[in-house]
Amino acid sequence: MNKFDRIKLAISGEKQSSIPFSFWTHLPEIDRSPKEVAQATYDLFKQYDLDFIKTMNNGMYAVEDYNTEIDFSEVAKGGVAKVVKTPINAYEDWSNLPLLELETASALQRELDHLEHLLNLVDGEAPVIMTVFSPLTTADKLAKGQLINHLKQDEHGSIHQALDKIAKSTAALAHKAIELGAAGVYFASQMSSYDKASEEIYAEYGVPYDLQVLEGARDGWFNAIHAHGDDIMFDLVKDYPVQVFNWHVWESLPDLKEGIDYTNKCVMGGIARMDITHNNRNPLRHQIYRSITESGGKHLILTPGCGIRHPFEEDTIRYVQKVKVETEALLNK
Repeated sequence: MNKFDRIKLAISGEKQSSIPFSFWTHLPEIDRSPKEVAQATYDLFKQYDLDFIKTMNNGMYAVEDYNTEIDFSEVAKGGVAKVVKTPINAYEDWSNLPLLELETASALQRELDHLEHLLNLVDGEAPVIMTVFSPLTTADKLAKGQLINHLKQDEHGSIHQALDKIAKSTAALAHKAIELGAAGVYFASQMSSYDKASEEIYAEYGVPYDLQVLEGARDGWFNAIHAHGDDIMFDLVKDYPVQVFNWHVWESLPDLKEGIDYTNKCVMGGIARMDITHNNRNPLRHQIYRSITESGGKHLILTPGCGIRHPFEEDTIRYVQKVKVETEALLNK
């Protein structure tokens, strides 16, 4: 059975004796060099014999084409990139946000080049999904965390108009990625969490534009939503038109089996990423045991809930893979 078959069986909900496994991590210093990041991603895939590949684009690529200035210096230390200069400094600035055309947006083209180089290296060995960001996530990065304050002033609908523009360019990116050969997109939503916004705000300013992007990815067979955060708006996003649901399982609710039951989708997760970072073996064993036994080996792709912090220990990844095999043996007695 090849890796495509294993992912498709997980999505369909058939029990498997060997559950698909993968993980992803930031590749600082090279993640804006298409050939280098593609090669490093492929090397990681081969080193650990992963069952699928998620592109590890830099987390700010979606805002680069808006004439921003970004500080990437903390990423290599386990931190995050920060927008230090942006055209969105007040509510009034949203009305001037341009519509990015895929053909002329240099950062978006760079990421498509990255994807194309990676697909050529993989050459059909495993499914590849490309990371795209929800429009509200991109807007919040542009506003340097002040988006919610701006939304309170949106009497004229300027932010709706800006989000529509962001959604159009993101949908075009998703469509092109799948046209190039990606199996789907990894739709990262960092604002669909109660610690970021209210449910009412996300229902109005998040959901319609999320669905607009996912319509662009409709030809993908392996589309995944990543609901980021400690208190996700599960009821709002659980029925999104994707095949796979990914969140910080065992770090935030719902529990894994609860997520499978309520979404009727394949869950991608089951490992708390910071326990990999801190090499916490007992929690890792417990999480893997619960994930595999509670799912019954169905509707599960075993991964961390989010990207693993850089750097990480190879021995810890090997331990995770060993425990997966041991637990599968218990399930298949």
